[in-house]
Amino acid sequence: MVVSCIDSRVPPEMVFDQGIGDLFVVRTAAPTVDDLVAGSVEYGPVEDATPLIVVLGHQRCGAVTAAVESIGHGHRLPSHLDVIVESIRPAYEQARAKGGDLIDQTVRAQTLQTVATLTADPALSPRIDTGELGVVGAYYSLDSGQVSVLSSSFKL
Repeated sequence: MVVSCIDSRVPPEMVFDQGIGDLFVVRTAAPTVDDLVAGSVEYGPVEDATPLIVVLGHQRCGAVTAAVESIGHGHRLPSHLDVIVESIRPAYEQARAKGGDLIDQTVRAQTLQTVATLTADPALSPRIDTGELGVVGAYYSLDSGQVSVLSSSFKL
């Protein structure tokens, strides 16, 4: 299962060299998780015993860039786009406190926040606790094509 961004530059099947039908994929802006997305993510591990969830953030994320600019300039984005901004706001605040490249740090913080949300999910956490399921936060570099691990719930 890959939870990734809607960005067309980051198709999980290509990033992980997989074919059509090889992955469960849920794509949302940034990637953010709400109840509908959580239910979609739960499907693989709960109904099909999928053993791994990868939350994949990426370099130069447009959704994060828009959110950072919206928050930084104090203007709201139209319609449902502002819901995305509010979902990213805690990651933005965490990244701002950390310093460095604000967009890149927000991408990483958002990825880790999504990992935390999924590891606390009532349908997923028992599987994580028993080792049936791992959740990994990862970061994809558009420049190099490399994926690096940010965090992992695997019990060794």
